[in-house]
Amino acid sequence: MFIPNTEADRKEMLEKIGLSKIEDLFVDVPEKFRYPELNLPDAVSEMEALQNLSDLAIANDSTEDLICFLGAGAYYHYIPASVDAIISRGEFLTAYTPYQPEVSQGTLQAIFEYQSLVASLTGMDVSNASHYDGATAAAEACVLAFHHFRGKRTKFVLSRYVHPHYRETIKTYFQGYEKIKIIGDENLEGFQSTEDLVKLVDNETAIVYVQYPDFLGRIQNFKALADHVHSMGAILAVSVNPISLGLLKPPSEFDADIVTGEGQPLGIPLSFGGPYLGLFATKNQFIRKLSGRLVGETVDGNGNKGYVLTLTAREQHIRREKATSNICTNQGLIALASTVYMSLVGKHGLKQVAKLNYDKAHYAADQISKIKGFELIDLGPFFNEFVVRSPIPTKELNALLLDYDILGGYDLSIDYPELANHMLIAVTEMNSKDDIDYLVEILEEVTND
Repeated sequence: MFIPNTEADRKEMLEKIGLSKIEDLFVDVPEKFRYPELNLPDAVSEMEALQNLSDLAIANDSTEDLICFLGAGAYYHYIPASVDAIISRGEFLTAYTPYQPEVSQGTLQAIFEYQSLVASLTGMDVSNASHYDGATAAAEACVLAFHHFRGKRTKFVLSRYVHPHYRETIKTYFQGYEKIKIIGDENLEGFQSTEDLVKLVDNETAIVYVQYPDFLGRIQNFKALADHVHSMGAILAVSVNPISLGLLKPPSEFDADIVTGEGQPLGIPLSFGGPYLGLFATKNQFIRKLSGRLVGETVDGNGNKGYVLTLTAREQHIRREKATSNICTNQGLIALASTVYMSLVGKHGLKQVAKLNYDKAHYAADQISKIKGFELIDLGPFFNEFVVRSPIPTKELNALLLDYDILGGYDLSIDYPELANHMLIAVTEMNSKDDIDYLVEILEEVTND
């Protein structure tokens, strides 16, 4: 580590605290523990260290090296160069928690714009800023529902086709609550429908969680489910793919109460799994239970526009026993990246990206369904992901595809044991027609007896 202190700097700092040498800082540590011998390799120069790291990185394959058809919650999308250029500016890159509004107006305005865009995208009244990822956003929605009913409603109904990681995170959050019953995502025969979920909702239900499009890529109309959930006095939460909302009706149109989602598709690179961004938007009636933060627009004493933290339900800002959330970051830089992305592509650009995803996925599904031994599982309308049954196990098929520089789809049997040999294939605007045709050609070749 390089610490730019001169001998004069060190001497001055030691004099200020009344010490003569650095070793005096450690006199309270027992002598035998002060300078242990560490089994570390010999020091190398910066140039050598960079070369060593480059050699290690070569072992990794990325979407820059492979044709990617893997999605399942994290997607390879095009990111305009302007996104990185803007968020790399020093005033954004080094910004921290805006405790003092008078010196944090830029950060606060960026968060306000982010909230406004997410609210517009989802059709909801208000958006917070923000959560670690789609999984924590989903869990915090359940926390909101639990507190909304003051713990008197103890049943959470989760669709089996909410992202498996999200469902596991929700269960982890509530593992210490003995009375909470989390149902709906158990193993079952056939594919779960909204009618199956309706049967599980009663007056003990606090929240019903669905995904739109769901984990299998299906597009469903949840209006009837929403009506039933509300008739039982419960809350309907919907996890979304934000890119799909450039083409599909927003969840507000079927009366969702809470909308969450993974913001990664909005200008955030895959980055081997993070950092990502949890979207969270609600109706006005749930504002007081909103986790995270809410930035508002106001005027100062001179009538000039300004931005402030309007609501902070976190334990850092209010008494711990009053807090509804322990989310300790607003993912500011990542939220800014998504804000820049949405601003650059705009309403019409987002629709164009969504349509490219939709059209290319349907072309790929049609072509794959023609390959001998492959079957497209017809689950109704889908967005940019679809399920295919292959003649050999998915793990084996993906290993064969890698030999041809193709990153294959997600092995659904990992989370759904009944879906052995089923693959979830994702197609985005980054997949050209030639890429898709090449995939079809290789699938046919590697499964040809």
